[in-house]
Parts: sequence; C-alpha cells; structure tokens
Amino acid sequence: MIAAVTFGIYDKDSSWKENGCMKKTYVIDTNVFIQAPYAVQCFDDNNLVIPLVVIEELDGLKKADGEKGANARAAVRMLENLRERGNLLDGVTLEGGGTLRIEKNFVNVELPEDLPEDKADNRILKVCRGLAASSGEEQIVLVTKDLVLRLKAQIIGIRAEDFTTEQISDDDELYTGRCEVYIPENLVKDFKKKGISVDELYISDSNGAQKKYDFTENEFVILKADQSTRKTLLGRVCHGRVVPLTYKKSKPYGVTPRNSGQYFMQEALMAGADEAPLVIIKGMAGTAKTFYSLAVGLEKVYNNPKGEYRRIIVCRPNAQFDDDIGFLSGSEQEKIAPLMRPVIDNLEQIIDSDDQIRYQDEEALSDKITEIFDRGIIQTEALNFIRGRSIARTYLIIDEAQNMTPNQVKGIITRAGRGTKIILLGDPNQIDKPFLDKRTNGLSYAAKYMKGSSYCWQITLSADECERSELAMDAVKRL
Repeated sequence: MIAAVTFGIYDKDSSWKENGCMKKTYVIDTNVFIQAPYAVQCFDDNNLVIPLVVIEELDGLKKADGEKGANARAAVRMLENLRERGNLLDGVTLEGGGTLRIEKNFVNVELPEDLPEDKADNRILKVCRGLAASSGEEQIVLVTKDLVLRLKAQIIGIRAEDFTTEQISDDDELYTGRCEVYIPENLVKDFKKKGISVDELYISDSNGAQKKYDFTENEFVILKADQSTRKTLLGRVCHGRVVPLTYKKSKPYGVTPRNSGQYFMQEALMAGADEAPLVIIKGMAGTAKTFYSLAVGLEKVYNNPKGEYRRIIVCRPNAQFDDDIGFLSGSEQEKIAPLMRPVIDNLEQIIDSDDQIRYQDEEALSDKITEIFDRGIIQTEALNFIRGRSIARTYLIIDEAQNMTPNQVKGIITRAGRGTKIILLGDPNQIDKPFLDKRTNGLSYAAKYMKGSSYCWQITLSADECERSELAMDAVKRL
C-alpha cells in the first residue's frame, strides 16, 4: 500500500496573527473548487465568502465530464452539508473555527467602464470591492487560480492570491532523486559485495572539508572513490545502506542504458511492483522516459516467466482532451488515437531497433505494432476512464503527468490494486493545462509528498542525458 498524502493549511501570510490583527476574509473563485473541492478546509480560522455567481458556475459545471464535473459535484455536496447546519447567507461555522457564507449582494457596486458587468469574473470583483468598502479595517483577499483575474483585482485595488495549499516549495523542486558522494577507496570492494552504510559516505564543502550527506530513502547514488575519481559506482539508498544496482546488466527488450540516469531509470522500472509500486520520472523531452518505460513494460509482459503483469496501460492527459472526449465522434480508442501517436513512435523504435532498416517495410512494422494492441498487451485509455477503477497486476504508464492536477494524481495512485506498478512521466517545465504551473501540477505534487516513501522511487534526468539527435542536443544547449 502506498503511503498517504497529507495536506497543509493555506496560510500564505501568517504575520497578521502574530501582530494581533483581525481575521482576513477570503473570497473564493470557482476555479479553486474545480481544482480542490475540499478547499474550504484549508483556510484555518479565517472567514470565507463565496459569491453567488460561483454557485451558478458550479451548477453549470456539475454535469461536465471528467475531473471538472466530479470536483464541481463534490463542491456542491460540501455546500449542501454546510447548508444543513445553518443559513449560508448568514454564515456557517467551519471545523477550523472560521465561517463560510454566500454573498448575493453588491450587484450595484461600480467597476471601471472597461470591465463589463455581465462577466462572471467581474461579478466576483464587485463582491470584493463591496466587501472592502463595508468591512472597515478587515482585509479582503480574492483567492483565484486565474492570473488574469488576479491582475484585474490589482487594478481596482483588491489583494489577490493564488491557492497555494498544493504548491511545492523551491526546496522541493530541487530534489532530483539522485546524488553524487565520495566513498573511501578501501570500502569499494565491500560496496560491490553487499553495499555500505550511508555513514561511510561523504561530500565536500566549498573549502574541501568532508561533511555528511542527508540521504533520502530510495535515492540513487553515484559513488566516486576518493583516491581515484575515475572509479565510479552506482547504487541506491535502502534502509540506511547504499546497495549496488540489481538490474545494472539487464537489457529490457534489447535496450541498453547509455548514461547513469538511464541506469537509475532502468533500476526503478525493472523493480517489481511489490518493491517499487510507484515510480516518478522527470526530465525534458528526449531523455527516453516514455521509450524506456515501454521497453521495460514489454520485457515484463512478453519475456518474464513470472507473469508479473497482465497488461500495459498507457494514459496521456491533455489540456482540452480529457474534458471534451465525450463530444468527439468514434470509439474510445479512435478518440484517443491522436494523443497516443508519441507512444506509437516509441514502439516503432523498440520493436525494430535497427535504424538502418526500420522503415524499409512500413507495412510490416505497422502490423507488428497493431498486433500488440490487438492482443491487449498494450491498452491506451483516457484519463477520465481510470476514475473509479481498481487496477490489479497492471503496468500503468501516465505520460505527460505534469498536465495532471494534484487531485487527479491522488486518484490514480489510490487506485493501485495488488501487483500494479504506476509510472508517472513528465517535465514540470512543459505545462499545457490552464491554472497549473511547475509548482502546482500533479507530477510535482506527487514527487514532493512521496519523497522518502519506501514505496516510491523517483529520478530526474538531466539535460545532458538527452538521447535524441545532435540537433536536439545542440538546441537544448542553445535554446
């Protein structure tokens, strides 16, 4: 079972408490509930206001497909539970000590002429301005995921903030799942045989002095012999020791690692679901994340006599696709086929590794890949259809996971059945989904909260480990 994820309290500026100032009033935008339907639990003992237009927008979204509709319904159910406890127009006390109320007034508050009154965002701004004018010294803060609305709020003198409960810190962003340390020359043989205690390893500070390194469970390690820096060893932290890689000599489906990052990635992917049920791999395009994940999956399904996994499922979230799939014509597979083209591209290289003859017979190559899908070895599914399922003995790849929300990634991880391995792949610097960024997306969120879990192995591949063409590598350096 994968470790539980905990939530923090929204408290972006706590100095007002320390100085004995009065509580704040937070005005909550619709998009906050769409990303985090439990958001009202995250404001400590402050006062919350929900403009009536937000209720109208939630009502309009409650029948939407996918996560947007599910979260809108969850938010409406939360409000219904509060309504049963009291009059929401007067205010209902929350568990954290604050209050929540719905605000239907301030319709006559004036805005600058350039802000039309019929837009929902501007109706929210009316509420903010009206509260500010009537509240005296109480601080009014608009909380929204919409950057444009935050800009408009600033224009009319209203403080606005992002909803940051699920946002990772700068320190969290720095963790790469790998480190480089020194090992005493006389302990190299011991490491190769049975591993070595983390207490024997060290790093050097700016003055050249030795100091201990704070290792994280399952962190990958490059060890350099302190008397011979050319002697490099690869290992992984396991219960207070750094142990040699188990699968260093493996060649999953004929693929051989080309750099230390790929050796670490191979180790994480090859480890069984009982040992590493969750693998998080971050890195820019071209670092072979999808390629290697598919190669190991095919190795496990085709060539492994243990029968670890029944199948490979590949999901690839998309900014618009997950919400709009129901309106597209055709079967599920026909609908998601355009998104899965990168998977096909990688399979072409895995199935036929010879670059010189791979595309001489396009029809034969296409038939081989079609057979894989026809036999159910690999299945592609929309992220929407994973919701509510319990997935057992499955090798589950979530490609482009940076386009997932924290709520989506929690839903995926908590659906892991017995014998299932989940692989989250992506680049936090390449976000396509509105209201997400490199610090609020589901991939970064999972990496932060699963760091140190014995059930999660993660690795970040560096730019110099890009294995595409010389042009791609040159572009990485120049662009």
